[in-house]
Amino acid sequence: MSVFTGLSAFPLTPLHRDRVDEASFAALIRRLHSAGVDSITALGSTGSYAYLDGAERDHVAQLAVEHAAGTPVFIGVGDLRTSRVLARIDGAQAAGASGVLLAPLSYQRMNDEEVFGLFAAASAHSELPIIIYDNPGTTHFNFSPQLYARIAQLQNIASIKIPGVPADPAAAREHVQSLRDALPRRVSLGVSQDALAAAGLLAGCDGWYSVIGGILPHLALHLTRLAQSGQQAAALAESERLAPLWELFARFGGSIRVVAAIAELLGLAPADCLPYPIQGLDGAQRAEVARVLQLLELEG
Repeated sequence: MSVFTGLSAFPLTPLHRDRVDEASFAALIRRLHSAGVDSITALGSTGSYAYLDGAERDHVAQLAVEHAAGTPVFIGVGDLRTSRVLARIDGAQAAGASGVLLAPLSYQRMNDEEVFGLFAAASAHSELPIIIYDNPGTTHFNFSPQLYARIAQLQNIASIKIPGVPADPAAAREHVQSLRDALPRRVSLGVSQDALAAAGLLAGCDGWYSVIGGILPHLALHLTRLAQSGQQAAALAESERLAPLWELFARFGGSIRVVAAIAELLGLAPADCLPYPIQGLDGAQRAEVARVLQLLELEG
């Protein structure tokens, strides 16, 4: 079975006084390994990769692989320049990663040819499998199915992290099948947007690239296994039960601030663990997160 299936947990990279908090990060990785996640994706958007310099990112990659204790680790390697992407691929390879996650990160908006060129360069350089990271909310680039298919023909392209699926089950199945029809069979599909994880898995996605899995892995594993075993009603009911959590993501500007607050409330990260100028939630917002954790019995 491919390592690009099941639950891939995206942990925070906590900071303390503007430095990576190595102890907290290592503990988060050990927590994920102990929970039994299928893989760990360090230095995704939740891992604040874009805010760290090259040396910090290479060191975090080493820490992730070391403390994952055999759980496959994928490393985010997106950067503003192709040469830096290739350097981060080298760092991931040196750390012993099982794959890399590449987003078309840019300041000037890129076109399809530029994004294809980025992946072509990465494919030619990398000895590791590559995950296409489609995250228009942060990159402001929208992949077309045609561009997916073109990039997927390159060597080493192993998976695509797609940005959710339609909420309607029939439309979700049609969407996933249309992507499969355009892609080589070796390329897996992983759903993102945690609120749509159950829908994506039930529609035929191979895995879930999960933000919440990086901080509450048992919750995410339970939902994943329900969907993988074909328990459609139970999986959808569990996702609906977690609606107050998904609503926090929508209300508070995305998932990273909410997940950071959860980590801090659970004692898994120091206060103010996000990289400035990104700021965590205020007191009233943190109280709302704490209320939802208690309501859903997610204290640990």
